[in-house]
Amino acid sequence: MKNRFFRLPFAFDLTRLVADLEACRTVEWPQHFNKTDYSGQWSSIALRSASGAETDIRAHPGAYLDTPLMQDCPYFQYILDLFDCPKVSVRLLALAPGSRIHEHRDSQTSYEYGFFRIHIPIETGNDVAFRVDGTVLPMAAGECWYANFDLLHSVLNDGRCDRVHLVLDCRRNAWSDELFEEAGYDFSEEQRSHQPSPAMKQRIIAELNRQNTETARKLIDQLSTEPD
Repeated sequence: MKNRFFRLPFAFDLTRLVADLEACRTVEWPQHFNKTDYSGQWSSIALRSASGAETDIRAHPGAYLDTPLMQDCPYFQYILDLFDCPKVSVRLLALAPGSRIHEHRDSQTSYEYGFFRIHIPIETGNDVAFRVDGTVLPMAAGECWYANFDLLHSVLNDGRCDRVHLVLDCRRNAWSDELFEEAGYDFSEEQRSHQPSPAMKQRIIAELNRQNTETARKLIDQLSTEPD
């Protein structure tokens, strides 16, 4: 349960965050392409994308490039440089007042899959409810949060201003392992999540018994000695 979400040990300068955000507001932000996932207005602009285009917010295989907008955002660049790990997409996501992102999952967007998504709120308020796995996250402007978005999550902006987050998609490495450990990530919980349930283990053992080979018998011995 510890690994669902937590705050990372960063506190960013809100004045500088807002200054870079205002630079990004000089261009038009397209509405998010997942039209069924939200009601109201949910827009985005890319600072890093697969094509290098500011309007490209889709996930693609391969390398990612800074968009021209990044040149106007020195503090965002400073934040990216703090993350000593491979960066994939970097976006600003804005949810307009009265808008809602419906409950959904983003497949394999969790640390155990070698991927992590970071949210840095820039404009938010008490009337914004960001829920992950049924819990409202108390995200404040300038903070830095990780959440497992493979879990059900939703956002409601019931306030009068846009809710804007800087969102970083990154790849796991040794540096991020140290960062997550400092923030309280439970690596033993991650290992347990990959172990088969007792019922599944019995089905595997039954199938191995049916095969009745030397390799199958070794696997049965291994499974039988592992704790449930």
